[in-house]
Amino acid sequence: MMGAFALQTVDTELTADSVEWCPLQGCRHLLACGTYQLRRPEDPPADPQSKGRMEVEEPRVRLGRLYLYNFNENKSIHPLVEVQRKDTSAILDMKWCHIPVAGHALLGLADASGSIQLLRLVESEEKSHVLEPLSSLALEEQCLALSLDWSTGKTGRARDQPLKIISSDSTGQLHLLMVNETGPKLQKVASWQAHQFEAWIAAFDYWHTEIVYSAVNCESHEDLISRGLSLDWFFYLELIQNKGGDDGLLRGWDTRVPGKFLFTSKRHTMGVCSIQSSPHWEHVLATGSYDEHILLWDTRNMKQPLADTPVQGGVWRIKWHPFHHHLLLAACMHSGFKILNCQKAVASAQVLLVPLHDTAAPQETC
Repeated sequence: MMGAFALQTVDTELTADSVEWCPLQGCRHLLACGTYQLRRPEDPPADPQSKGRMEVEEPRVRLGRLYLYNFNENKSIHPLVEVQRKDTSAILDMKWCHIPVAGHALLGLADASGSIQLLRLVESEEKSHVLEPLSSLALEEQCLALSLDWSTGKTGRARDQPLKIISSDSTGQLHLLMVNETGPKLQKVASWQAHQFEAWIAAFDYWHTEIVYSAVNCESHEDLISRGLSLDWFFYLELIQNKGGDDGLLRGWDTRVPGKFLFTSKRHTMGVCSIQSSPHWEHVLATGSYDEHILLWDTRNMKQPLADTPVQGGVWRIKWHPFHHHLLLAACMHSGFKILNCQKAVASAQVLLVPLHDTAAPQETC
């Protein structure tokens, strides 16, 4: 029987929508947290004489902050300690590169200025670590960078395999970027119009990195983030929840022929917010949607999923466990988080995954 309990609660002040533990050996005690907050213009004064006047609406400002925390497992009280904070443009997504680059851990950020940023983890004088800016690339003018993924998700990367990032933006475009590892520096390789609406998520097939997946959501990013739940396998933060979303278009692409999709699926009935290729099983893909379902796919047959699990909450993020191959973690907005056992589904193509733990319901066993 599995269980979970809270070790510590941290106030990030702004809405936390992305949390990521560093995956590299020797740095797995470091947690990055990205935040997003929409600051709306103040309501106009209740002045009767102002009625009928032409008023200029103030622009909305998207605020963000990046935190870096150190986790000390030997401390029973407040094991998570903040070591750095940096005000930024609002952060929509972020992920660590799975391998060291030029001897350092790299963190990629997708932000509201429409840029992909690379930050390098370096040791500080206090025998801790800090993140410092390394490279930045603007995707397009007047867009928001909504997601990113590294091509390095699977262990055993070939020496000659290029280091790539796939990113999506609020205009519905996908952007394939190359990382010069000697720099390191970002370079755009290709961009194409993938969707008519905001491309909320893009992800690599970790086993075949010329293949990427993307999905769209008709709902605005502010509305979706305001009701989301971000997660990593060792830490999760609850956000505000609500309802909405009505588009579930999922597509696959071969980046060698950008702009021509391999397939289109509408198996999800609402917006798809999360996609992740399994780093442990070839041909296995997980998708999470605002329709409150997690689907498990065999990428060789995208007409019908291997498994379909209702989780009683819109799925904001999903993530495979880095070591326990069969476990999938899901952040399910108002339904809390779930841990799913995918072993039987992959082995025998069962219809249902097996919930192991649920923060919003009594614990179940498989």
